[in-house]
Amino acid sequence: MSEDDERGAHFVQSLARGLAVIRAFHADAAELTLSDVAKSTGLTRAAARRFLLTLADLGYVRTDGKRFSLTPRVLELGYAVLSSMTLPDVAQPHLEKLSGEVGESSSVSVLDGTDVVYVARFAVSRIMTVSITVGTRFPAYATSMGHVLLAGVDDDALEAYLAEATLEPLTSQTITSPERLRAELVQVREQGWALVDQELEEGLRSIAAPLRDRSGTVIAAVNVATHASRTSVDVLRQEMLPPLLAACERIEQDLAASG
Repeated sequence: MSEDDERGAHFVQSLARGLAVIRAFHADAAELTLSDVAKSTGLTRAAARRFLLTLADLGYVRTDGKRFSLTPRVLELGYAVLSSMTLPDVAQPHLEKLSGEVGESSSVSVLDGTDVVYVARFAVSRIMTVSITVGTRFPAYATSMGHVLLAGVDDDALEAYLAEATLEPLTSQTITSPERLRAELVQVREQGWALVDQELEEGLRSIAAPLRDRSGTVIAAVNVATHASRTSVDVLRQEMLPPLLAACERIEQDLAASG
């Protein structure tokens, strides 16, 4: 039985394939040829061409006849969800205040599958090779916010995550052992925050803390990110962690007040 058969009679395969074509584009593959899209999605060239041209007709894709790229119109697909969330609106002024206090960029993310997804951000400077915006995704196992979010799930959910995620060595510091990651998450759960030192990208350090709802469930994470050349691990702990924890507390209070 194929994967599509297992999904049930309701499953619309053409819609899934069209979304797969959209997801083929990302920060490191902003422009793709027809062959690139076919290879990335597993579609035939003919099928990939039909989907790309349909998306172009709808205004979601542009092409010069050889290479394809997404247009800003694709943002409409996610805007309805993000705009309906109170979290980004509530968190944004607190991120601005936090960044003003520590002089570094700050962000809020949520867990989606095996990734963290940025839902709010205040950027002071660009410290990564890729630009980070709302909607940016990174593998949870290699980020401070990911460690906080994974530390907040139950054991069954964590095991499901470890079964699905591929722990690749993004740098020489990346934790790639499930046992080491479990031990790290236990410590994060106990201390209430996570510090990641150059696991996602060389030179990038970040510290994160959880946002909880009224029941105490972790619903998001807030981080401060900096470059290793200007901020030591000790400075992150001693000077940036206290303002971060205070910002999380203020965001939680405002979320509770907003219902």
